[in-house]
Amino acid sequence: MPHSWALDLHWISSVKVNTQAVLKRAQQIQGRKIPKKQWQAAWLLKAVTCIDLTTLAGDDTSSNVHRLCLKAIQPIQHDLLEKMDMHNKGLTTAAVCVYPSRVADAIISLKAANSNLPVASVATGFPAGQTPLETRLQEVRMALADGATEIDIVINRMLALTGQWEAMYDEIRQFREACGDAHMKTILAVGELGTLTNVYKASMIAMMAGLIFIKTSTGKEAVNATYPVAIVMARAIRNYFLCTGHKIYHHVTGQYADYDELPMA
Repeated sequence: MPHSWALDLHWISSVKVNTQAVLKRAQQIQGRKIPKKQWQAAWLLKAVTCIDLTTLAGDDTSSNVHRLCLKAIQPIQHDLLEKMDMHNKGLTTAAVCVYPSRVADAIISLKAANSNLPVASVATGFPAGQTPLETRLQEVRMALADGATEIDIVINRMLALTGQWEAMYDEIRQFREACGDAHMKTILAVGELGTLTNVYKASMIAMMAGLIFIKTSTGKEAVNATYPVAIVMARAIRNYFLCTGHKIYHHVTGQYADYDELPMA
C-alpha cells in the first residue's frame, strides 16, 4: 500500500493559484512545435500504452466488453506495427476499464485470450460520487471480488466546493483501505471543481491520503482535461514530491514525478 502523509490543513488553506500565470504557461506549452515523423509515431505509440481502454455506457453488454478487450490486446493494426518494426513488442493498452457490474465479463474475455491485461473498474458512485459512503465502499469491494486489480474512484465534488477538505481526506483514506493492495486512482472531475485553486487543493488532499495516481476527469463532465488544469495538477505533484519524496503518477504527463521538469504554475 502506498505511503500516506498526515493531513496538513494549514498548507491547504494557504493555497492560492495564480490563474493568469497558469494561463500564460499553458499558452507557452501549446505554442511548442510538435515532433514529426518517427518522433511523433514514437510518442503516439507510448500514448497508446498509457490508455485505459474504456466503455462506460448505459447499454454496455458482455459483447461490448468482449470487443473492448480484444481491441485493448491489439490496439493498433498489425500491418502498421510491422511497418514500424513494432509487431513483436507486445504493445497493448495499459488496461481495460468498465463498470463494476462488467468486471467479470472482462476477466472472462481476457482469460479466454490468454491475456494478463489488468482490469480497472470505476467505483464510488461514478461519475457523480453522490451516493452514500457505505454504498461507494461496497462498490469498491464488489469490483475487487469480481477480479478488478485497479479501482478508479471519484471524489465527492460537494466536499471540495464547500471546503470540507478533512472530510474528503477521510473518505479517500477509507477508499484506499477498501482497495487493499489493488492499484487505486483518483478522478478529480476538474470541470466541476469551480477554480484552479480547488483543483490544486483536491490534488494535494488525494496525495496526502495515500494516492499515487491522480486523474483529471470522468469524461462525463462538460469540461474535462485542459492544459491549465494539467499544469496545476503537475505543480501539485511536484510540490508533494519535493516535500515527501513519494512518487505520484500524472495521467496527462504520463510520468512519475521523480524529477524537476514538471511544468510550473
